[in-house]
Amino acid sequence: MILMKNYISIKDQVDIVNICEKWGVGPGGFYQPSHENGAKLRLQMMCFGRNWDPVTKYKKRCRSDGSEALPLPHELISLTETTLQDARAHLQKLPSMCPDICIVNFYPPVYGRLGLHQDCDESNDSLRRGLPVVSISIGDTAEFLYGRTRDKYKAESVLLKSGDVLIFGGKSRLVFHGVKQVLPNTAPLELLQETALRPGRLNLTLRQF
Repeated sequence: MILMKNYISIKDQVDIVNICEKWGVGPGGFYQPSHENGAKLRLQMMCFGRNWDPVTKYKKRCRSDGSEALPLPHELISLTETTLQDARAHLQKLPSMCPDICIVNFYPPVYGRLGLHQDCDESNDSLRRGLPVVSISIGDTAEFLYGRTRDKYKAESVLLKSGDVLIFGGKSRLVFHGVKQVLPNTAPLELLQETALRPGRLNLTLRQF
């Protein structure tokens, strides 16, 4: 695992918000997914490259409203590849990857959260090789949990601020992780002035299926 603090510039953060705003309001845009028992997740989600949801995982091309996955913007692919190059300068054992999936989550402040889980629905080859997940945080700060098990009381925590990038791959690829809370009114003022970002945290996780 490697955490790159304040890595994404405000300019690039603005560009990412604008990309998500462009695609998030049309077919395939943000929606609130549900668990198998019908309970709604405490976030809004959309997918680039390939659809994923908590029940069917990657098995269905279209989600419940019939929408196919949105095309993965080349700007996000390029940013991910550059980020991994920079990360590997600090952590040589980190595998490289070519992203073909981006899951975008928007967490409202206070209410938004996500329980401890593993990102383990990608292909067997991707998981076996430990191809990393690249997680980009934009907007309000989140208290992020991670650990070896799903026990939240044994998990470590770190604050992920706007512009931070967290990468987990190799032996840490299947680390348990989640969002405990989103801290209101912590987004950079410049970001809010230059975008229509609502209060909350925008998180993009890029990966290779």
